[in-house]
Amino acid sequence: MNMSEQFLWVIFPYMCIVVFIVGHIFRYRTDQFSWTAKSSEFIEKKQLMLGSLLFHLGVIPVILGHVAGLGIPKTWMNSLGVSEHLYHMGAVYGGGFFGVVTLAGMFLLTSRRFTIRSVRRLSTASDLIVNVLLLFIVFMGLYATLFTNFARPEFDYRETISIWFRGLFMLRPDPALMRDVPVSFKIHALTGFAIFAFWPFTRLVHVWSVPLNYVGRSYILYRRHKSS
Repeated sequence: MNMSEQFLWVIFPYMCIVVFIVGHIFRYRTDQFSWTAKSSEFIEKKQLMLGSLLFHLGVIPVILGHVAGLGIPKTWMNSLGVSEHLYHMGAVYGGGFFGVVTLAGMFLLTSRRFTIRSVRRLSTASDLIVNVLLLFIVFMGLYATLFTNFARPEFDYRETISIWFRGLFMLRPDPALMRDVPVSFKIHALTGFAIFAFWPFTRLVHVWSVPLNYVGRSYILYRRHKSS
């Protein structure tokens, strides 16, 4: 094991996780008023609605697929009756489809932020960086799914990346597992951790502020004022 492997696959992921946790705590305690996503809907609505719809429809299944692929051991899947072929079909074709949907949505949102002058003026540097980084992460994930998997059919990320990933959270990381992983998967993993380090300092924090209390909240009644 060389120093670069130790940094990329042990030190860097832990740094990103620590920044993610500490950054959220610090921002919440010191700057709660910025804990939101500034809306630019009043400037441009059509592209925002379509891009946001496509992104959220795609990213939720993609996240669930990552949880299953990285968090659930291969042997557990086999014991549940999910064969290697069935899992591969779901990961490549299902993941590929939702990856395309996510990429299309993210492309529309990023294009909107950069090409519409009034939206760009409202954006901060962190907004622009996050949009580009998310677009790149989704692209690399889709490339790894649709192209690298076909170019390297013998590669099984559940025997390398998944074990390395779970080892991080069990405090037993093994960077050697990432040594022969294709470059596209490596870039996707590293940029994925990088977005977690950026997260607390961007508008992404609004993810944790889903207004679930609205579901059970009483209706607000509006009555017309009767002038005398």
